[in-house]
Order: sequence, then C-alpha cells, then structure tokens
Amino acid sequence: MEFVKLKTLCEFEKGSTGLAKAEPGDYPLVTTGAERKTCNTFQFDTKAVCIPLVSSTGHGHASLKNVHYQEGMFALGSILVALTSKDDNRLDIQFLHLYLFQLKDLVLVPLMSGAANVALSVKKIQGIEIPLPSIARQREIVQGFKSIAIEEDELKTELTYQQTLLKKLRQQILQEAIEGKLTAEWREHNPDVEPVSKLLKCIAAEKSQLLKEKKIKAQKPTLPINDEEKPFELPEGWEWFLLDEITYMTRGSSPRPIVSYFTQEDDGVNWIKIGDTKDVKKVIYKTRQKITREGALKSQYVEPGDFILSNSMSYGKPFIMGVDGYIHDGWFLIKMLGGTDANYFYYLLLSSVVQKQFVELANGAVVQNIRAGIVKKTKLPVPPLIEQRAIVTKIELLFALCDQLETQITQNQTHAQQLMQTVLKEAFSHTSAVEPSATPKASARA
Repeated sequence: MEFVKLKTLCEFEKGSTGLAKAEPGDYPLVTTGAERKTCNTFQFDTKAVCIPLVSSTGHGHASLKNVHYQEGMFALGSILVALTSKDDNRLDIQFLHLYLFQLKDLVLVPLMSGAANVALSVKKIQGIEIPLPSIARQREIVQGFKSIAIEEDELKTELTYQQTLLKKLRQQILQEAIEGKLTAEWREHNPDVEPVSKLLKCIAAEKSQLLKEKKIKAQKPTLPINDEEKPFELPEGWEWFLLDEITYMTRGSSPRPIVSYFTQEDDGVNWIKIGDTKDVKKVIYKTRQKITREGALKSQYVEPGDFILSNSMSYGKPFIMGVDGYIHDGWFLIKMLGGTDANYFYYLLLSSVVQKQFVELANGAVVQNIRAGIVKKTKLPVPPLIEQRAIVTKIELLFALCDQLETQITQNQTHAQQLMQTVLKEAFSHTSAVEPSATPKASARA
C-alpha cells in the first residue's frame, strides 16, 4: 500500500467569493457551515473536496466541523480551499472526501496553528500523505459508504419520528390530565371531595392580603367565564378560572443600565436571566450573575416556590424558583395562592391548552411579547386541591415511562452513530493496513 502526498494527487485552488458580499443566485456557494448558500456566479465546474482554512470555533481553539464534497458548477468562499483530482483514474475525489471528513480530527485539525486566529495553511494540507489503494478499491469503499449512509438516514428518520410521537404522547397525557380523564376512576372512589369553587373565597382573601402588604390597589373583579368561552366541559367539582383569579402576577423590572449593577462581591444577590434556564427542565437552582443591593431595590424579587414565565422571544415557558433572586422585565412573576398545587400548575402551564392561548395572545405583538394584562386572562381548568395532587402522581408515573422510552431512543441513536464509525474505521483500517513509520512529515497519517 503506497502513501502519497496530496500535492501529488490534487490541484489546489482557494475560494474567490467573499461570503459577506456574495450576491444570491443560481449556483451553490460552499461556506464553512453545513448548509450551502447561493451565489450569482460560479468558480468551479468539477468535483471537489472543500476544506475550511479557519477554525470552526475560533478563540485560540483548533477545530473543524465540516469538510465538504461538492460537484458541478459552484462558488467557493474565500476562506476555503478546493481540492480536485489530477487523475480520476488514480484518485476518486469522493474517496478523498470520505477519508478527510471522517478522520479530520486526526488528519487536519492537528495541522492548525495560531494563537487567536487558528488557521490551516494550504501548504500543510498539500503535505498530508494518505493511503492510496487501487482505484477499484477506492470506489468500492465509496459505494459501501453510500449504502450505509442510506440505511443510517432511514434509521435516523425513524428515530426522529419516534421522538415526535413521544412528544405528542406527553402532550396527550397532559391533555387528558387537565380534562380530568386520568383521574376518572379516582373520582369514583372519592365522591365526597369538596368542589374547588368553595376555595375561591380563601384564595381571594389571601390575594387581598398580599396586595395589601405590597401596597397595591386591588383591581375590579373580573367577569366570570361564560359557557361559550370554555374550551371544553369539566368534570363535576372542577371550575374554569382566569389566571389572575387564582394567582398574583406581575412583571419583572431592572435598573438601567444593568451592566452598572453587576457585581462579584459576596453580598451581591442572584440575577435571573434567560440564559440561566439552559438545560433546566423545571426548577432553577443557580444563576450565573449577581447584582448589587442597590440594583435589587429597582428590581422584582422572587423567592423559592415562585413561578417565573418568559414573556418575549421564547415566551410561555414556566420555571419554578429553587433559589431567591431578582428578575428583569423579560419575566413574569407568578405567586401561587392557596388552593393550587405548584406541580399541577406547572404541568397545566405546559399543556397545549394553555400554550395555545399564549400563542394566540402573543400574535401580532412586537418580538412576540406578551403583556401582563393579557396573560392574566388565560383560562385554566382547576380541580379540587386533593385531586390536583392525584393528577400530578399520575402524570409523573406516565412521564417516567416516557423518559424510559426516550432513553432507549437516545441509546439507539448513539448505537447507530457508533455502528457507522465502526464500519468506516474498518474500511480505512483495511485501506491503511500497511503504514510507514511515523516521521515529522508524516504526522498527519491515519
């Protein structure tokens, strides 16, 4: 098995299209990203491997996310280089792409250099030596890969479909929960539960006291929901309420400019941002930033057990506070009052019935921003407190089964990726079974 330098096998030509100034058109424009853009002119009319010459992540870190294969008429960004075969009967360019893409972290990334702007030089790429089997073997590997790729795509499609079904199943569970279907049998065994309407006076008294403590003037009572406005019929003992009837809700606030109030001192207080919800499903336990006590005086305080609800961009997603802190005006604060279980309220807000109302309320607003006065009119189905807790138990039991199914799907996706990698490594291990001893010049060999 011979090892041959790429400069012997390929022609090299850097891209000539400035990505920022490219005018859209009829030809594909290969960039550093995974998706193609378009251009009104073309630079190549051939088959080529296109390699980015700059790091995908930058900031002193060497990485390449993409090595592209492109054929036909296409334009190429100025920060990429195209490799074309000098002799198609010696090098199949798709074989080269497969080799460089699958082994880019071993072959290309180690050749990148630079302190801040990490880059890959054309000269270093030209010096890479690759194992070169016969042209027949190269084409055999490419066809084998294409066959495997088709099967992998079919498997990915099926797994994605299963995830979609699982998401719908979760929503169906929530829908049946808030319609009272999950606890129909429970109600048969608990016929003497006090209807939720009897708790309304207690809720109203608690809210009145809260408003008094905050020195907020009570608003006029809202009109009851008429039958035509009710999304569906509820079981006996349940009631439709507006969100404002069973909670205290207000918008967050913040000092200006906020950057003047950030602090790293020990006496700083937690500042809750949208970014703090990344990878958080339900409860927020920590924040990345703090603000000064002075800034807190101009902000909205939240405490453990409070709900916060995003009101712009990714609006409508509820979170429960596990720590105290302060929120800006991109959040709503919702304080629970007696008569509503926090976990039931959380699942209720996640349900399609409520989320659909949020979407309808936000339609036409600037950056899909929801006003507090509108959100307070969200209609909520509320069962007696004891049944709320029975519903939560049912939901969490069924969701635990969904989690198991989701884990299996994720494992299947991982196994599919591992299988693909195993097959490719086996193909290339046969290709590079005879490997020359490592030398400084041959450090990029697989």
